[in-house]
Amino acid sequence: MLWGSRFNKKFDDKALEFSSSLSFDINLIEWDIKVSKAHAKMLNKIGILTQDEKEKIQKGLDIIFFKYKDGTWKPNENKFEDIHSAIEEELTNHIGEVGKKLHTGRSRNDQVATDVRLWVKNSATELITAITNFQKNLINQAKENVNTLMPGYTHLQRAQPISFAFHMLAYVEMLERDKQRLNFTINQADECILGSGALAGSTIELDREFTSIELGFSAVSKNALDSVSNRDFILDFLHTCNLGMLHLSRLSEEIILWTSYEWNFIKLGDEFTTGSSLMPQKQNPDLAELIRGKNGRTFGHYLALLTTIKSLPLSYNRDLQEDKEGMFDSFFTFLIQLI
Repeated sequence: MLWGSRFNKKFDDKALEFSSSLSFDINLIEWDIKVSKAHAKMLNKIGILTQDEKEKIQKGLDIIFFKYKDGTWKPNENKFEDIHSAIEEELTNHIGEVGKKLHTGRSRNDQVATDVRLWVKNSATELITAITNFQKNLINQAKENVNTLMPGYTHLQRAQPISFAFHMLAYVEMLERDKQRLNFTINQADECILGSGALAGSTIELDREFTSIELGFSAVSKNALDSVSNRDFILDFLHTCNLGMLHLSRLSEEIILWTSYEWNFIKLGDEFTTGSSLMPQKQNPDLAELIRGKNGRTFGHYLALLTTIKSLPLSYNRDLQEDKEGMFDSFFTFLIQLI
């Protein structure tokens, strides 16, 4: 335990199991190692680490990531609270006491929050690419169906004739707004908070500009108290995943209607539908129904974090550990529908 030096008794096993976030923040391993490597370079620049110590730490971190990727190292969920503490102990085991110097001038709070900012920037960029590819598929469908006429509806009553292409392009516009929101989210996350410590910075004169540039951030945060407790950018990310899934849910609802016997506008391929064990004549649009249903998960994650944050005093509170699991799930839920 990084915080265990003043305690006489070992942390209770059940308490560790309850409080550990390692099962899901393992998703941050790449970013935690990048942030640690940048921090080590900065500590070398200001004279805390020697060149040899910096190189040992850098190589040790590279080895840990390589071993994780090839499956020869997996952090023990029964031993560590999070990926950050697991990496630091493994580093010390690998290179000796010099590994402990990596923690100089930082807290887990600013370390992990910086990891999350990098993860959000990368994941939002990945979603933008996936949405763009999905839009291209819709546009291709539109090009092939410019002259395919269908009824347009208001109040679910037939209103005016439109082309199927026109209908598909409506969803292209919805998804374009999702990309705009993701770009906004990237800008909100694009601020380096490393060096903020637990709430009021460090007594060591850190070079925060150096680590910010090293990690590809465009700015350094101004107020440490706000920086450590700020989760607005995660709410922005969850909100965008939520709206993106809502748009896909609306499309899924229309596909479900269009494939029904009563509407009979389109037919889905056998490879994307299921049957019935009792009624062999049926062809069910299960995938569209699952997309529609999974929107409830992203609704829940967004509301859960709003509820968690609404009454938290500054600065860090352990409640904020609940910011990640729903974030990861919303991302993967949205992404898998797009690819």
